[in-house]
Amino acid sequence: MNLNIKEIMELLPHRYPILLVDRVLEMIPGKSIVAIKNVSINEPFFEGHFPHLPIMPGVLIIEALAQAAAIFSFGNKSHDIEFKNNTAYYLVGIENTRFRRPVVPGDQLRLEVFADRLGTSISKYKAKALVDNQVVAQTDLMCAMRALENNNATKY
Repeated sequence: MNLNIKEIMELLPHRYPILLVDRVLEMIPGKSIVAIKNVSINEPFFEGHFPHLPIMPGVLIIEALAQAAAIFSFGNKSHDIEFKNNTAYYLVGIENTRFRRPVVPGDQLRLEVFADRLGTSISKYKAKALVDNQVVAQTDLMCAMRALENNNATKY
């Protein structure tokens, strides 16, 4: 499965400046997703991180991986409109996180997320971000799917 930005925006509630996935290259239901984020000097975070040496914040690389995981989860249920409109997907844990090298303007992040354990409410993933086939970050993600009540998220 290949998704363009319009299709991604139908699955994710994120919008500028926090939408961090530009395209899905491949999605294998129940297994994995591969997506990309094109890193441009026009990203708003480069104004402050750092003006003299622009580097993508590591937390945003992790957020991009988590968004790919959310697309994976919502993509497997995308036929259910009520599900999409009444559900939120939260990043609730990260472990074993390592950053290998800086991500700078002009880089293209390849986001690879592999299902480790899929549950009805909590799922775990092994994830890594690559630039030019070199790992720049890797982490284990835990995400929770929660129903929304009256447009508010229920407690964890």
